[in-house]
Amino acid sequence: MELIWNTFCPVERAFLREPAPLKETPDLINTAGYDSIIQHLNDGRKNCKEFEDFLKERASIEERYGKELINLSRKKPCGQMELNTLRKALEVFKQQVDSVGQSHIQLAQTLREEAKKMEDFREKQKLHRKKMELIMDAIHKNRNLQYKKTLEAKRLYEQRCRDKDEAEQAVHRSANLVTQKQQEKLFVKLAQAKTALEDSDRVYQTNIGTLEKIREEWQNEHIKACEFFENQECERINYFRNALWLHVNQLSQECVKNDESYEEIRKVLEHCSIEKDIESFVILRKTGSVPPTPVVYENYYNSQKSAVSGRSQAPAPGRRPQMPIPSSGPLDPEYASIDGYSLLHYPYSGQCKLFSSESETFGVGG
Repeated sequence: MELIWNTFCPVERAFLREPAPLKETPDLINTAGYDSIIQHLNDGRKNCKEFEDFLKERASIEERYGKELINLSRKKPCGQMELNTLRKALEVFKQQVDSVGQSHIQLAQTLREEAKKMEDFREKQKLHRKKMELIMDAIHKNRNLQYKKTLEAKRLYEQRCRDKDEAEQAVHRSANLVTQKQQEKLFVKLAQAKTALEDSDRVYQTNIGTLEKIREEWQNEHIKACEFFENQECERINYFRNALWLHVNQLSQECVKNDESYEEIRKVLEHCSIEKDIESFVILRKTGSVPPTPVVYENYYNSQKSAVSGRSQAPAPGRRPQMPIPSSGPLDPEYASIDGYSLLHYPYSGQCKLFSSESETFGVGG
């Protein structure tokens, strides 16, 4: 794969050209480009963590929703007094609501599994990236240390150059003004300055060579790190995209399952018959086929006379029938009737018998 992230910051672009003098590369130890890449990788890891937390929270919501649906379908009555076809439809309705609740609980478990996969992927990338970061940190540390040593060697070299120049100037100025002994001292000092300059120059060049080797090593490792980080980022984006795609597919599949459950309810409702339900109610709750007779007007006094007449005509069970009650006519003074009681008069004795229309007991009075 073509390297995209090998776009160096100013110091990194400088390394792609011919090495410049050290004084023209003050950004050698600048890690702005590398830090930007690491920050982007950290942001990507944070994004994966946020999606992982989102999946966990969605799983909790789905689980609570599923449990609430199951409790609703199992504990809450819904048309339990219905009859026949509508009752069957309601039973299927509650069964399918329970099934939808179970499906959401399964979806919650699936989402938790996907969140765990995202966590494993994120931690795996972190572990692999950590190894590369440790290598780069060691190289940066070594490069920065050598850069400081080289700067110190350069400072000492420049100082020795100034010392040597001053010693030469002193010799030229005092050529005819000092004694022979003083002249010799000046020559000794100049020789020492030249020796110190040669030593410092040798140390400076050695440090420059070492720094260049370290720089080349750092550049090579930096390119490798960029390639590694770029591949890792491509893998992360691809995995993140696929995980999001899979999550949406799981939600769509859940909607399809829910619709299948609701379709089962619709199928049962299609066979729901109003006529059959009404007929079932009539058969189950009917009280008869003949309507009650009309309520008629009854005169209170007529009903009392009818009751008394009925009691006088009905013989008591187990006894002989009552004799008919004579009614006294205008030509028969021996009989008289008073309020249902008959009086039989005996003129010769002055006595009468009292008969009741309801019993055969009688009394004798004078």
